[in-house]
Formats: sequence, C-alpha cells, structure tokens
Amino acid sequence: MLAILKKEINTFFASPIGYLVIGVFLLLNGLFLWVFKGEFNILDNGLASLSSFFLLAPWILIFLVPAVTMRSFSDEKKQGTLELLVTKPISHFQIVLGKYLGAFVLIIMALIPTLLYVYTVSQLGNPEGNLDMGSTAGSYFGLLFLVGAYTAIGVFASTLSDNQIVAFIIAVFICFFFYFGFEGLSNYNLFDNLVYMENLGMSAHYNSMSRGVIDTRDLVYFISITLAFLLFTKLRIQKQ
Repeated sequence: MLAILKKEINTFFASPIGYLVIGVFLLLNGLFLWVFKGEFNILDNGLASLSSFFLLAPWILIFLVPAVTMRSFSDEKKQGTLELLVTKPISHFQIVLGKYLGAFVLIIMALIPTLLYVYTVSQLGNPEGNLDMGSTAGSYFGLLFLVGAYTAIGVFASTLSDNQIVAFIIAVFICFFFYFGFEGLSNYNLFDNLVYMENLGMSAHYNSMSRGVIDTRDLVYFISITLAFLLFTKLRIQKQ
C-alpha cells in the first residue's frame, strides 16, 4: 500500500497536475477572498472571520478533487495495467486505500498554505488576534472530512470509465449531489421530515462542524460516506 501511495504522489509531482491543482486552488481562493469585490471578500465584510473561505472552499473542491482523482483507476484501465496491479501480492482494499491516500495527501498539501489566512485575519482584527479560533479549528476539521468524502467519491468514479473526462464529470455530479442535492430537495417539501432529508447531505454536517462543535453524528456521517465509496471502489476493481 505504501508503495502505491508513494507512486501516486510521485506521479502527481512528476507532471504539472500536482502543482496545477495546488496553484489553482490557492489562486481562486485568493482572488475571491482578497481581490474580487463581493460577498466573499474578507476586507469588505469588516469582520475578522474566515467564514467566507469555509463557505467558498467546498464549492471549489467539488471541481478540484475530481480533477485529482479522475486518473486514479481510469488511467490504469486505459493503459491495461489494472490487471497487473490486482495480481500484486496485496489486497484489493490496500490498492484502493493507496490510491485514495495519494489523492487525499495532495489535497491536504493544497490546504496547508491557507493557514496563512488564519494569521492574516487574526492580525487584521481589532483588537489584534480577535478571531474565533474554536470555530476556525472546527471548520478546518470539517473541511478535512469533507475532502476525505470527496476523494473517496472521486476514486470510485474513476473506476466507472477508462475516460478521465467522463470520470471527472461523474465525480463532480456525485459530489455536488451529496453536498447540495439533499438540501436542495428538502426545499421542495417532497417528504414530511425536511430536517431528516437535509441531514442526508454533506453541507448540513459540514456547517455543523464549522460552528466549532464536533458532534459524533457528523463524524460518523463523513466516515460512513468515505468507507462506503471505498468499498464500492473495491467491489468495482474486483469485477475487472
């Protein structure tokens, strides 16, 4: 598994993919948070808060995470190396986990530079350091679990086609549906229990963690989604 993990990370940085993903993520966040005028601009809000970043990041990651994961298994299938990979003396789940962790580590590396935002906003506060660190830490914690779920979905989508673009589109759709779809459907009163319907989506659990309260129900939700899609991925490669 560690060999696959190292191979994935080396592959990302041996090509422009790794640098491009990190650069695009930081560039888009930087432009919306500090340059473009609008509701996401931190300087225009007049508050020492990173709520704009944590509201914007999940939407950017909906596209960037699938861009990282789309080649995980689709490239192996296209080149005909998946059959060789599954004959290695490691379990199918270890193969899946190696691919998953490789993509997950890359996205985490893209998030690390955003810690500079915490220092910057803290220094801009009046008085200096006037930043809710509990809410900020909870939001970062929630973002990690959200990235974990997105990555599992993306890796699964890469098993559905040997075309990377198709895998990308499928992953974007599934991530969007799980993040916003249930919340959107709850607005149409299709079911009696609207709260239950909304809680099926990622946004409700992510927003709950962003308030700085780490609820076990939110942790169980994200872990369950992640493990479920990793299991689906394992079942898919077993059929290859």
